[in-house]
Amino acid sequence: MAVPIPIAAATPLLLASTSRYRAELLARLRIPFAAESPRVEETALDGELPAALAQRLALAKAVAVAQRNPGRWVLGSDQVAACNEQTLGKPGSRAAAIAQLRLQSGNAVQFHTAITLVAGDGTIHNAMDTTTARFRRLSAGEIERYVDAEPAYDCAGSFKCEGLGIALCESIETRDPTALVGLPLIAVRDLLAAAGYAVP
Repeated sequence: MAVPIPIAAATPLLLASTSRYRAELLARLRIPFAAESPRVEETALDGELPAALAQRLALAKAVAVAQRNPGRWVLGSDQVAACNEQTLGKPGSRAAAIAQLRLQSGNAVQFHTAITLVAGDGTIHNAMDTTTARFRRLSAGEIERYVDAEPAYDCAGSFKCEGLGIALCESIETRDPTALVGLPLIAVRDLLAAAGYAVP
């Protein structure tokens, strides 16, 4: 069994991400950390399933940063949305966001959020959270008004449940409400604890 490492004595954690959403979430655990860009190619492989893509990218991000920072604890994460077996990443533009929301209209959408922790001794710990959001049937006008009011071009599926996006849903089924925002803090805490990091 791992001996808990007091936060004050622990090597500062590195978040392998430049996402402000993930940084804001991780800060809620009150653990000192710094963020570093993983600089990882995020293109899906041919035939790669959404959950597998999220897991592969979370691992790749964490390992890339860990290799540049030996001995540091590194947390990587990735989120991929899936609707009708179609992978939905970050739209990047208004037109792509509208197309994604049209696809999601009236459907259940799975948001796969994977996390990987590379501990200071190099051991790797993984977890996955899947949240299902059921979208209302959305009119073209509703979609365009939403995109104009909250252009979530940097969010998987063009959807921010913590903002106006909640008005697009009939229901959200989740184990951890922070997962949909981008970092499942319940799973993060469990991984850190299993690796010997005391939280709180």
